Amino acid sequence: MRDAIVFNRIDEITIKLLHYFIIEKGYNPIVLQGAKNEIWLENLSSDYKIVRISSDYIHNNEQLNFDIYKTKQILKKIKRKTFSFSINTLNIFVNLGENVSLKDIDIDKIDIVNLNEMDEIKKYKFVIDTFPDIANKTTFSEKGIELFVKLTTEINKKGESDAIKAENLFKEKKPTITPILIGLNILIYVLCVLMGGGSVDLDASFLATYGGLLSPNNMGNEYYRIITSAFLHSGILHLFFNCYALYYVGPKIEGFYGKVQFLLIYFGSLIIGSLLSLLFLGDNTVAVGASGAIFGLFGSLLYFGYYYRPYLGTVLISQILPIILINLALGFMTPGIGNGAHIGGLIGGVLTSMAVGVKDKTEGSNRINGTIILIIFTIFLIYMGFYR
Repeated sequence: MRDAIVFNRIDEITIKLLHYFIIEKGYNPIVLQGAKNEIWLENLSSDYKIVRISSDYIHNNEQLNFDIYKTKQILKKIKRKTFSFSINTLNIFVNLGENVSLKDIDIDKIDIVNLNEMDEIKKYKFVIDTFPDIANKTTFSEKGIELFVKLTTEINKKGESDAIKAENLFKEKKPTITPILIGLNILIYVLCVLMGGGSVDLDASFLATYGGLLSPNNMGNEYYRIITSAFLHSGILHLFFNCYALYYVGPKIEGFYGKVQFLLIYFGSLIIGSLLSLLFLGDNTVAVGASGAIFGLFGSLLYFGYYYRPYLGTVLISQILPIILINLALGFMTPGIGNGAHIGGLIGGVLTSMAVGVKDKTEGSNRINGTIILIIFTIFLIYMGFYR
């Protein structure tokens, strides 16, 4: 015995909308527990970051008001998870009863559409302004089951392709640059210990002689110290904590961005961290350590997580942000820790990540803007450090 499959008006409108937003506009489904007869889609780069398609039958305005209230509660959760202060939402109903009126419904940041037929989308100017091709892209020559099969097949293929991309992006990769950087820091420390007479604690005069960061008044023309200081460490604990942090976050950035981009982010953060540190460095002080570059890697991870908030939102809130805030707080409370390098590195990591971009996410214009901002900020720090 076979079950008959009925492809009705509501199913047709819903599948056409799904196909348009997923295939044409790059939206991704949001999995919500307990959601019934409603589909949530997100694209945080779009003007409408959230699209909700509701096929639940709503027979009066009282039920409509409850549905809107429920929608607002879900949006609050999405805001928290995606670090969004404001989320413009397109709420599409495809099964409203005749007694329901949308005339006096005005909800901030939520635009409501009621479709009895797909062609009715043309009535909503705010939709056409945002998605000018929606009417054409939801018109097909196929009908009935043939249309359903065509659209669901294309949606499933897109889902499989996106799943493969996400798996390749987030799967653990063997790092190559990170171990080299760790090894270089260790090697330089060992050489310094040997040159310093075997003591594991290197004094300020030794570090100043062999490449530590000095104040602009004492640096002269030795600008190489901006970089070399990040490969020197004052003691074995200093070295251990920085190498451990690099071991923790380095492979993630290297895997997410790629090896060349990782190096650009590391050295961009290192340089910005050293330049900002100069603004707070006294004439009798020498600064060393890789922490500015490492804070830059955390900043880069925050930037990457911004584009992958649906995947990493919980991790950023529960793990990455606390690490950054705790270490910044320790820097302010503990004498001898240069928080200028930490803050500078953090900013440098974000700006350099903007310049190199996130694969398949960052548009060319955003990379250009990131590069311009990075250059301007670097020039500003050079001016403030050496010429003011």
